[in-house]
Amino acid sequence: PPIEIPMAPIKIVITGGAGQIAYSLIPPLCSGIVFGADQPVIISLLDITPAMAMLAGVVMEVEDLAYPLVAGVSGTDDPMVAFKDADYAVFLGAFPRKEGMERKDVMQKNIGIFNSQGAALNTAKPTVKCVVVGNPANTNANILARAAPSIPKKNITALTRLDHNRANSMIAIKCGVSVADVSGVFIWGNHSSTQYPDVRHATVGGEAVMQKCDKEWLEGEFVTTVQKRGAAIIAARKLSSAASAAKAICDHLHDWVLGSDKIISMAIDSTENPYGVPPGLVYSFPVKCSQGEYQIVSGLSIDEFSQAKMDATAAELGEEMQLALSSSAERVLAIGGGGNAVDRSGVWTVASAMLRPWTRWTSMPRYIVWSSQCVERASSRQSCCRGLVYAKKPVTYRMF
Repeated sequence: PPIEIPMAPIKIVITGGAGQIAYSLIPPLCSGIVFGADQPVIISLLDITPAMAMLAGVVMEVEDLAYPLVAGVSGTDDPMVAFKDADYAVFLGAFPRKEGMERKDVMQKNIGIFNSQGAALNTAKPTVKCVVVGNPANTNANILARAAPSIPKKNITALTRLDHNRANSMIAIKCGVSVADVSGVFIWGNHSSTQYPDVRHATVGGEAVMQKCDKEWLEGEFVTTVQKRGAAIIAARKLSSAASAAKAICDHLHDWVLGSDKIISMAIDSTENPYGVPPGLVYSFPVKCSQGEYQIVSGLSIDEFSQAKMDATAAELGEEMQLALSSSAERVLAIGGGGNAVDRSGVWTVASAMLRPWTRWTSMPRYIVWSSQCVERASSRQSCCRGLVYAKKPVTYRMF
């Protein structure tokens, strides 16, 4: 008989590895239902330093699950260790908006997180597939893509599959059928209260949803319920979605990697899309997946109601990116006396840094800093809005 060669393990990074979503996500990833019944996995868990004791407990539990496909599990607070040679990355960790915080404050925190993790993501395999879950997921994914230029933008996505599943489930319940009988429901735009769950092309058992369900309900209560479902769950259980979020992540990864006959929802780079959505956003589209790739479903008719909803959620994403860009600009390095570089926002400091013209090279480590504002010039020769920072200590934040 032919000798069966076991498949090489794939490495899956999970940030926020000590959190409740990770706790629900890890078992199915280890079981074989996501990547295949014969695909070994290595689980790499990343979290902040104060969570290391809890993360050690999660590692022990993964070991105790005794799944045959688990080829290794580890926990760390070092992104460079976690992302090294990763095949897949699930970004659960993000800074949540707390009472009294402005959106800009939250955005600044998340810029720091995803710039740092983006720098580490560059150590993953160039084919790494990423899904961002931590909110604001779409804009965080956009920040991550900018911070990890070695990774193709098409490989960095955000999760709207949870919204997709919620919408499909609501239609199934309304019509008294199984979710398996529902098709053609999908999500446009942002994972937020402006998202648009579209049923214009949906069917239930072959019958058009627009004919089967009341139009007023479809355009009113259905849309707003899907949009606000996450907030309703938090209000009810005092915690955000965990089991349903984990299931949605598994669905997202499974269909992306192994393919699906159904139209699904993925938030992806909007550049060159066929529906007139502004480029440069991470926007949810209806897609089909095959052989590890996805393709936007084109040719769908868009009526006036749908167009207005799609435009509104695109506008919100544009505002979020502008806020992210303005927040990022505040982290411009100011070159002070004696060549010391300090961060105006007070988040981090780089000692003994010197800004040099692009044409000048030294043996010191080079760290690129992009800014939308001109930095103070270290010499009259530096006259552009972007430059190289030479620093004795590593800079983990990449400006854009």
